[in-house]
Amino acid sequence: MMLSGKARIAGVMGWPVSHSRSPRLHGYWLDRYGIDGAYIPMAVRPERVVEAVRSLPLLGFAGCNLTVPHKELVFPVLDQVDPLARRIGAVNTVVVTGEGALHGYNTDAFGFIESLREAAPGWRGSRGPATIIGAGGAVRAIVAALQDAGVAEIRLANRTRARAEALAADLGGVTVVDWADRGAALAGAALLVNGTTQGMTGEPPLDLDLSHLPARAVVADIVYVPLVTPLLAAAAARGNAIVDGLGMLLHQARPGFEHWFGQAPEVTPELRQVVLGQAASPVR
Repeated sequence: MMLSGKARIAGVMGWPVSHSRSPRLHGYWLDRYGIDGAYIPMAVRPERVVEAVRSLPLLGFAGCNLTVPHKELVFPVLDQVDPLARRIGAVNTVVVTGEGALHGYNTDAFGFIESLREAAPGWRGSRGPATIIGAGGAVRAIVAALQDAGVAEIRLANRTRARAEALAADLGGVTVVDWADRGAALAGAALLVNGTTQGMTGEPPLDLDLSHLPARAVVADIVYVPLVTPLLAAAAARGNAIVDGLGMLLHQARPGFEHWFGQAPEVTPELRQVVLGQAASPVR
């Protein structure tokens, strides 16, 4: 549809930003719901991101998403930060209010839990411990999400132990496991999450022996290229339920879209195919 002078505008800021699939994702929803709006990629250098976010109300934007490395840099310019985003230490969604104020949110935690519940509906936080591999920004959101979902024991293994210990100190309630003991840390776990880029196309597979993992455990990966990583393939072969990384990307976009465009969007099989580039995007 053609944009009018009243079109709602949002976008994604990153450096680089050309890899982002968010324009394809939000563009699909805009066309599906017939919304007078647009979502655009914005390549913004890290040293200019505070200035760029501050300019959103002046330019008439409804808000924006933030990708690496901007998620931790924008706190000083925001008028209000959601408590969950403050706890995680990162903002990925900025909303411009009707008064022109800037509110920051983190929707990655929501995206992970919604993806987990969609792909593994039998999973509950009370089912048992979670073992997480990695200690990057996505893992911070995943830990917070699992804590809020009622997971009483979270085991964290990272190749660099100091980084895992820093995360545990910030969020609390996390047991840091030596990298050499990561396989043993799967014993009795109800959930395993790969929060690293290992297994992504062009990266080596995650080096993890699954022999200690219970057959009833759910295995999730934040990587979605390929959709079925070597970890997920190995888990499925031994009978574990698996959760691919695409669901987290799709579900984390829902709150922002609703804020900016006034429509609660749905995650559908067709959307998954469009975002993966396996189906044509609607023509705008």
